[in-house]
Amino acid sequence: MTSTVDTATDAGRPTPRSGLAAVARAPGWLRYALLAAGLLVAFWLPNGLYPAVAVDILCWALFAVAVDLLLGFTGLMSFGHAAFWGASAYVTGLTAIHLGLPFPAAVLAGALAAAALAVPIGHLAVQRTGIYFAMVTLAFAQMVYYVANEWRSVTRGENGLQGVPRELFGLDLTDDYYFYYAILPIVLLGLAAAWRIVHSPFGRVLVGIRDNPARARALGYPVHRYKLTAFVLSGFIAGLGGGLFAVGHRFVSLDVLHWTTSGKAVIVVVLGGIGTLWGGVLGAGILVRLEDWLSFSGFEAIGLVTGVIFVLVVLVFRRGIWGSAAALATRWRAARRR
Repeated sequence: MTSTVDTATDAGRPTPRSGLAAVARAPGWLRYALLAAGLLVAFWLPNGLYPAVAVDILCWALFAVAVDLLLGFTGLMSFGHAAFWGASAYVTGLTAIHLGLPFPAAVLAGALAAAALAVPIGHLAVQRTGIYFAMVTLAFAQMVYYVANEWRSVTRGENGLQGVPRELFGLDLTDDYYFYYAILPIVLLGLAAAWRIVHSPFGRVLVGIRDNPARARALGYPVHRYKLTAFVLSGFIAGLGGGLFAVGHRFVSLDVLHWTTSGKAVIVVVLGGIGTLWGGVLGAGILVRLEDWLSFSGFEAIGLVTGVIFVLVVLVFRRGIWGSAAALATRWRAARRR
């Protein structure tokens, strides 16, 4: 059953051009230079910032990329992705505490649990589009929040899971500095997987569905099946970030399932640039660093500042930071050719 919103009229509406298109048209040397610069920043980050903040940036970067995979490349706005981020955090914490597995195995278990949770939620949610899809995902996320709050024998309710271990074959990872480098390969693999998804034939079909679902359906593509697959993949990547966040903080609270967590992820994506993929990484770095700086300065109304930034980005930089930079670079190259 499809929503009345999913009509040919809506399908014909113009959508913002993906920021990846500008990067793809860039010279090869520039793409490799950007990749090398990104890797250098990733390896330098805990030396220039407080290591715990650097760990949070990595986790939120994965979360933002997961949301952008759904929003920017499939055209589905989810206000309930905290369900997958938080469910993975709880499963990761419980697995690490009770089974004593190395933290990468615990994180993988959490991500698989998030993907499994995304199947029934996505099956029902993708039958709607637009605001209806967003509201359905929000409703399911609130249900997961309620279950976690009431199932105190497992989740400890408002007390949360404490003392989540960072076990990795006897290595001492209590220092956030060393833990950062331990999780960096996992984060890079998650980002590489997201990049491969959007550059595959499957990813191109997702963009086609985003731009014109009626035409994709007429060409014989099972639109709902593609949307569900993207939803599950997005849930898995968000679960990777949530599991790493749980191990990084060594504590899991109900906040990881709250609707404001989903809202923050959307803000990060909009700040970096919808449909740019790497904009989510940039947005995560800016927002997490800003929140840390404001908190360290003793400023309490952090939400006010982030809200103002969100409004300014929407009004002034509608493509986000990465998207606006890519658009400027495209115009500059076009001007040089004249």
